[in-house]
Amino acid sequence: MEPYVREATSVDVASSLRELREARGISMRTLATKSGLSANALSMIERGKTSPSVSTLYKLADALGVSITAFFGAEAERKKIVFLKADERTHMSFTHGVFEALGGEQFSGRVEPFMLTLESGAASGPHHIVHTGHEFVFCLRGELEYFVEKQTFLLTAGDSLLFESQMRHRWKNHSKTVTTALVIISGFAEGEQLHAMHWKKGE
Repeated sequence: MEPYVREATSVDVASSLRELREARGISMRTLATKSGLSANALSMIERGKTSPSVSTLYKLADALGVSITAFFGAEAERKKIVFLKADERTHMSFTHGVFEALGGEQFSGRVEPFMLTLESGAASGPHHIVHTGHEFVFCLRGELEYFVEKQTFLLTAGDSLLFESQMRHRWKNHSKTVTTALVIISGFAEGEQLHAMHWKKGE
């Protein structure tokens, strides 16, 4: 699993965030207010002094009105067929993990596959995730705990989980080893900013 992560193109979150913010004419203070982050925390991220958590990335995407895939660079024309070699995929680091795009940011259809590589203790954040469509999770290695409504599912290598994603959910790697999981989100409403909806503030 590790070789392609090293070879894949790494996204500079700090530069992408600054470009997205400036392109929309939003000041750092305004973005901080909209996202619920402190201006100091936002400044640290933009200067590359700290890596944002997954929940922070989604809060920023929500405040900017974009999908989290917008952090992977300028949005190109959507394609009906997307073929990616291992060294053409891009990945983005967050606190205790790596989010790796698998072509959903280029695809014209309503499906977003991505890979999560999670260190021990990595989690989706304190808030529940709610969005339209369906979510499929396949654990490739390690262990991943998924909370869906009032149920808890412990996935180990080879296990899968499929559910309607309007159900409240979140995840965490509670083990002492690295976890890698394939996640595919599909069937979300046309025009919905899927990832901008992924984290609901205050839940």
